[in-house]
Amino acid sequence: MYVPKQHAETDLTVLHALIRSHPLATWATHSEDEIIVNHLPLMLDAARGKFGTLMGHVARANPVWQCASLTVPSALIFHGSDSYISPSWYPSKRANGAAVPTWNYAVVHAHGMPVIIQDPVWLLEHVTRLTNLHEAGQALPWKVSDAPGEFIDQMIKRIVGIEIPISRIVGKWKINQNRSTEDRLGVVAGLRGSGDPPSAEMAALVENAIAADRGG
Repeated sequence: MYVPKQHAETDLTVLHALIRSHPLATWATHSEDEIIVNHLPLMLDAARGKFGTLMGHVARANPVWQCASLTVPSALIFHGSDSYISPSWYPSKRANGAAVPTWNYAVVHAHGMPVIIQDPVWLLEHVTRLTNLHEAGQALPWKVSDAPGEFIDQMIKRIVGIEIPISRIVGKWKINQNRSTEDRLGVVAGLRGSGDPPSAEMAALVENAIAADRGG
């Protein structure tokens, strides 16, 4: 990934936060003659390994677990906020017209060698943790134990676990760092005026970057 210095995010806590808030990863791995791409939600264990360990599962019918490269590291892409940025939001555009549209985004690329896990005990513990994590905000959280045991056993047999210790992690926050503070404040106002949650999320990222540049 091309990452200009001004767009590089290196704070591991920030990178981990994006992974947790946007857990659906694009998993790219090399097979004998092609790049295989899949999409799966992943959990992060930040305490395991230098950069953390990712955990997930795929359907046993999915051939990726049998042909994923075990010699070339996989790439896991986590997409955070993204928004179209109109040049009409820049005060400088009204002054001199020197502005063009762009697209803001935050993204994390994690790299590591996948480990294939077929242990039913690990798989049951994994799906239980994954379920508890994502059901926590529900009014009536569903639990794995709510389903019949025999049914869960059959479901477990149909999946394969994936663990990926992160060996390298790269973050890119492209959020108008090349513009003046006035233009960036114009971007915040424009995004908030859009009235949708993704734009509001990007506005917050731009605001945080402005505050950081000002020393907090």
